[in-house]
Amino acid sequence: MPIVVGVQFKPVTKVYHFAPNGLLNLATTDYVVVDTARGPEVAQVIQPPHQIGDDEVVGEMKQVIRRASAWDMVQRDQWVHKEKEALAICKAKARENGLDIKVVRCEYSFDGGRLLVYFAAEDRVDFRALVRDLARVFRTRIEMRQIGVRDEAKLLDGVGKCGRQLCCTSWLREFTPVSIRMAKNQQLPLNPDEISGVCGRLLCCLSYEDELYREQNKKMPKLGSEVVTPHGTGRVRHIHPLKETVTVMLENHALVEVPVGELISSKTASGHSCSTCGGCTAKRRASAAEDNARVRGEPASRRRAKRTASTASPDDAQDSEAVAAEAKNRAEGESSRKRRRRRRKSSRSD
Repeated sequence: MPIVVGVQFKPVTKVYHFAPNGLLNLATTDYVVVDTARGPEVAQVIQPPHQIGDDEVVGEMKQVIRRASAWDMVQRDQWVHKEKEALAICKAKARENGLDIKVVRCEYSFDGGRLLVYFAAEDRVDFRALVRDLARVFRTRIEMRQIGVRDEAKLLDGVGKCGRQLCCTSWLREFTPVSIRMAKNQQLPLNPDEISGVCGRLLCCLSYEDELYREQNKKMPKLGSEVVTPHGTGRVRHIHPLKETVTVMLENHALVEVPVGELISSKTASGHSCSTCGGCTAKRRASAAEDNARVRGEPASRRRAKRTASTASPDDAQDSEAVAAEAKNRAEGESSRKRRRRRRKSSRSD
């Protein structure tokens, strides 16, 4: 198995593996000069030399050139201090060229032979004229790299909704996919302002507890399902995955919170279905609406009308649509006849 050393080029970024080239005494926080596709670069050791599996090696592995000397660190710091000035010049040149872009950061290579410009834009941008202007100013190779909103937030840093430093700049090295399903699993409000981060995308922290919530939700009965509790029969109105309890509305309209382990039976959760288990979505919604109407004190006739409308079959719906269409055509025909009669009367009077 090959021996590798893990390094990072910038704080809280992806860890890359390099062959130690005989430097087996490298320790964490040491700095080394490594060989990359863009030339030598200074990197910080994050993982000391260790063995990995052959299947983890992808492509040709680059090597560590040497341990970084004091002069190497001074040379790197000199170019880092020039990056702020380069950023201001790049922003000014972008405005002069009329480009609708946001220049986020500029980074010099270890030897200063390349300037990497990170920018954000909504669409593709023709920046060839800008590259020529920057090359004349800096007398070095210019590379433009377009980044997304998440990478932009990672480079700029900031404070999240929790009041702490952004995860992507403090400890999160790589982004993971986040979906709206994760917010639903955690019963969070699906308000974009509530579940979006400073970058405008879904919060990365939604994925941290998603696996736990998915496992807990498997133990929960379905909303609206009929369950038997020590207090009597009722229907599930709320579930509390972390507490492993459910709120049940009993037949007397009382709400009780019962641990899942104390439920005597749950027909829907067990997979069995019958005419009264609430397994049908339409019946479940109708039952919930009827229970809520009873609490509000609606008349029984109005409750029956709502339940009939919610549980109507597709054939009944098609029949009602056909009757409505026929009535509409009949009304249009009568109105057209009335208009013709008015026109005839007006022509006779003339």
